[in-house]
Amino acid sequence: MIETVDYKNSKLSPMEPLVLTDPNVQPTDELISSIIGINNVYWQQIIKYLYDNHRDITEVWRFYNDGKCWLYRTLRKKKTIYWVGILKDTFRISFYMSDKAEALIEESTLSENIKENFWNTKGSKFRAVTVVMRSAEDLENVLKLIEIKLKIK
Repeated sequence: MIETVDYKNSKLSPMEPLVLTDPNVQPTDELISSIIGINNVYWQQIIKYLYDNHRDITEVWRFYNDGKCWLYRTLRKKKTIYWVGILKDTFRISFYMSDKAEALIEESTLSENIKENFWNTKGSKFRAVTVVMRSAEDLENVLKLIEIKLKIK
């Protein structure tokens, strides 16, 4: 699967390693906050947005042996909305969109960079749209992507 990442405001390389690699250390709010630092404000805003607007969303932290790290996943029933990987000083959110998202993406007010990344992954069954959280613009794009993902049947 091809993954595209919005690195516009990021100093991260595509190979930036995820943290939380100890299977014996369960992620907590305090641990996450200590790792992502000032970008915790975006983490909190996304969680608040979900609680305020989509009470049927559930959250799961799980250690994945294939990637040797903890990932955070949000779901509506059995449908995954997005995945989060924790990085040093920030986090990245990945949405996997099917072709059913094409019209919604095109008609949206997402940044052109996000749209371009989506279109450049054509050919996959699912297209990864990943945002590394660094700015208010990144937050706006993530909230729009949540809504797009929830509209796809």
